Amino acid sequence: MATTITAPPTPSPSIVRELTRVERWKARSPLLPALIFTILLTQLPFVLTLIYSFMSWNLLSNKPPQFNGGANYLATLQDEVFWRSIGNTGVMTGVSTVACIVIGLLLALLLNHSFPGRGLARTLAITPFFVMPVAATLFWRSAIFDPGFGLLGWLARQVGLPAVSWLSEYPMAALIILLTWRFTPFAMLILIAGLQSAPQDQLEAAKVDGAGPLRQFGSILVPHLRPYIELAALLLAMNLIQTFGEIALLTAGGPAYQTTNITYYIYLKGFNSFDFGLASALGVAALLITIALILPALRLLSGIFQKEGRR
Repeated sequence: MATTITAPPTPSPSIVRELTRVERWKARSPLLPALIFTILLTQLPFVLTLIYSFMSWNLLSNKPPQFNGGANYLATLQDEVFWRSIGNTGVMTGVSTVACIVIGLLLALLLNHSFPGRGLARTLAITPFFVMPVAATLFWRSAIFDPGFGLLGWLARQVGLPAVSWLSEYPMAALIILLTWRFTPFAMLILIAGLQSAPQDQLEAAKVDGAGPLRQFGSILVPHLRPYIELAALLLAMNLIQTFGEIALLTAGGPAYQTTNITYYIYLKGFNSFDFGLASALGVAALLITIALILPALRLLSGIFQKEGRR
């Protein structure tokens, strides 16, 4: 007699109940204190800055703060030093970012290979990024750039060349060198992470087919590293735009505003001239320019990572 085997009953799918608005807010309630604190810490100062940007408020005058419409923004657009500071910011940020990416990639390629003492070499390579900016700037100003007893002056004299006063003759170059030294380890860390996730099977296949190191680098590693390079460039640019301490201690924005970026110029207007209204307008204008420059890069980077996620 044949035995009939019956399949177990299929469980009915559970009905997912949509949460009510009260239940959703209860689920979010543990995050509300942090959200409120973040809003107060970031948005309240921005709102006050926006209000001050429409006021005439100079602490050196006896006049009380008063509304002046858009006079501060008109003065900002007509300020030659403001536009020069924007240009200095672009040059400083762009050149330093490219230099950090190039040198960081070379170091990443070197430190990605196995050799005795690689761990120590990696530690030493990332050390500049963790040195306090004030200490690093003071060291470079006296021990590197000083024409009398600095390292660069000593090297110039050893080869029979006159010592160069970097901070007075080439202040922008000196600042870019310092910033590149500080932020190259940051780019190197991101690019090392990209190299460690490189497709080894493709590299091995290319090696078997007779492709040399340069061909492998250009055809396989560069396309693979593109998202990492663009991420590093975006994060570097966002940090370098805000450069302040290095300028204040190394060149003080001079000579003749040659190294004054937008951040340092806002400081000069706010805490040197004590013109809080104009400084606030400069800050708002700088924020709008920064957003206009950063948004296309963010969209490009987001699109690249979405393509990588679909592979």
